[in-house]
Amino acid sequence: FATSTAKDTSVGGMTVRNVTPEDAPQLSLWWNDGRVMAHAGFPLGINETVESIADNLRLDNEQHRRLMVLLSERPIGEMCYRMVDDKTAEIGIKICDFSQQNKGYGKILLSLLIRALFDDMGCVRIVLDTNLTNLRAQHVYERLGFERQGMRKDCWLDQLGNLQSAVDYSLTRERFVSFIV
Repeated sequence: FATSTAKDTSVGGMTVRNVTPEDAPQLSLWWNDGRVMAHAGFPLGINETVESIADNLRLDNEQHRRLMVLLSERPIGEMCYRMVDDKTAEIGIKICDFSQQNKGYGKILLSLLIRALFDDMGCVRIVLDTNLTNLRAQHVYERLGFERQGMRKDCWLDQLGNLQSAVDYSLTRERFVSFIV
């Protein structure tokens, strides 16, 4: 899934595949739902149309790609990566179906993505950030081997004008702990 020619990747009933413009209606439901998007600073959703999302998805390429996460062929979330430079990728994940959260899927899905970025894309470092209040995500990232690089206090305003803080993480291949058996 990390490249445009790769096949879908599956493990434990979960499939990860490249997002297509046909996924825009599902993404629109998630992205416009403030409960799903609150952690990203959009407690009112992002208010984007299916058409604008589909247009934006057509811009995905090897440098920036969104991925759909399916469980038993049903969409439950999304991941993404963006190449920061030739050897560094920034990643993100959302399990958007609340009934599928807290089941251990995140560390497995991230293991798939991280392995593809290291092995297929030649990355030597993977970075991410998360809201300081998102302790569940921090726990998952640290179990995968990510090291905390620092905290940025009051570094951005959410949609309601509240200051938010972020934690920055970095991962190298040597520190990576995969949850794929």
